[in-house]
Amino acid sequence: TGHAAMASRPQVTVFGLDGASAATVKLPGVFTAPIRTDVVQFVHTNMNKNRRQAYAISRQSGHQHSAESWGTGRAVARIPRINGGGTRRSGQGAFGNQCTNGRMFAPTKIWRRWHRRVNKNQRRFATASALAASALPALVEARGHAISGVAQVPLVVDALESTATTKKAVGILKATAAIDDAEKAANSRKLRSGIGKIRNRRYQSRRGPLVVYAKNDGVYQAFRNIPGVDLCPVGALNLLQLAPGGHVGRFVIWSKAAFESLDDLFGTGRKAANPSMKKRRGADYVLPRHKMTNADVARLINSDEVQAVVRPAKSGSRRAQLKKNPLKNLNVLLKLNPYAKTFKRQQSIIQERKLALKKKQ
Repeated sequence: TGHAAMASRPQVTVFGLDGASAATVKLPGVFTAPIRTDVVQFVHTNMNKNRRQAYAISRQSGHQHSAESWGTGRAVARIPRINGGGTRRSGQGAFGNQCTNGRMFAPTKIWRRWHRRVNKNQRRFATASALAASALPALVEARGHAISGVAQVPLVVDALESTATTKKAVGILKATAAIDDAEKAANSRKLRSGIGKIRNRRYQSRRGPLVVYAKNDGVYQAFRNIPGVDLCPVGALNLLQLAPGGHVGRFVIWSKAAFESLDDLFGTGRKAANPSMKKRRGADYVLPRHKMTNADVARLINSDEVQAVVRPAKSGSRRAQLKKNPLKNLNVLLKLNPYAKTFKRQQSIIQERKLALKKKQ
């Protein structure tokens, strides 16, 4: 059952700053949440719209001409036309979206609906799913992270918050073999295709590891300048960082304090989240449950409990007889009408007699 799964949560090794195992902690309950990629993608798509800036063309664009319609009676369209003479521009249509230097069709306005509201429970569900996916090495590797040398996923490091210099931060990444993913992200930097390269976003690069900490005692300043590495406080876990592009499986490096606080932030299968924690005020928050506690359908069907009540398999079942056309199949016709054989024979004899009479004549 779900309670049994929560009671038997495995232990996670905590590594020291030198990469050696230092202690063990219990796996937080949020890592057993159902992984719903459809919910993650929906929430990510809508949340990602909330940082857009409004844009629109000038309300005068396409209308800064001296133009007036010629009216009716001149066998030309009633579109406004450029005034004056002595140039080929005079008399040309203006203002309309089909005209040279006219306004665009449906000019953009800044009061477009740029942002999207997402239900709080959906946001929490998506965050829990993204966290659960980050604990599965298969999904982390499928997302493209280089974690072949990492000893364990999720990766928990003790005393991570006290890292004061970038040199020590790089040493921690090397000791835990997480440097491969950071270097992969740093080497992926390439020139952006399109007009964005002249709009202050000239380069693109892949995402590397995400460092999650509980308290900033220098860890932010130490890691922030390493290419490919992102940082996030555990009290403000962001789906846009946990599942970039809506794809679950981000490689996350946890501090021990942040890892232990997840049970208070999201709760477990037995208790709700701590209401005093940030962003958890109001009604109690309980982790989403799996639709099935055991997804092995074959094992369920073949279990003793199910087989004891199911009906035994039928034996000696007869296939439905193929229906044949009596107009084309003689054997079927004779079963329906035994006289048909005599009738056909008589008809053939009569036909032979007629042919014989014709030959004699």
